[in-house]
Amino acid sequence: MSWSLALAVALGVLLLWLGLIIALWVVKPDDLGLQEILRLLPDLLRLLRRLAADRSLPAGVRMRLVLLLGYLALPIDLVPDFIPVIGYADDAVVVALALRSVARRAGEDALERHWPGTPEGLQALRRLLRV
Repeated sequence: MSWSLALAVALGVLLLWLGLIIALWVVKPDDLGLQEILRLLPDLLRLLRRLAADRSLPAGVRMRLVLLLGYLALPIDLVPDFIPVIGYADDAVVVALALRSVARRAGEDALERHWPGTPEGLQALRRLLRV
């Protein structure tokens, strides 16, 4: 009896994980290539840190950013990083979803104010976030 329960739980976790991977793949932006997203990653991390430290933003927005930074710092990912291409793509998609939420709540001006990269990078970020 305990083996069947353990197998059912493991199968349920596996199905949930597969569902999350499919959801991440579906919501990824189509107009930006994966390489372009990965090129933005260093500037995105600096942006996240700056936005999280901005006391003028609502507490809920800053909390989302702190949780996102915590997720990125953890060695455990939805898709392990050793899997080619998609291993790092989940981080980029999770960052995009969190930043889209932050941009809608905090406003596009907060992104502009804290963006550390080039104007072209900011335009790519806007396309990525669909704002």
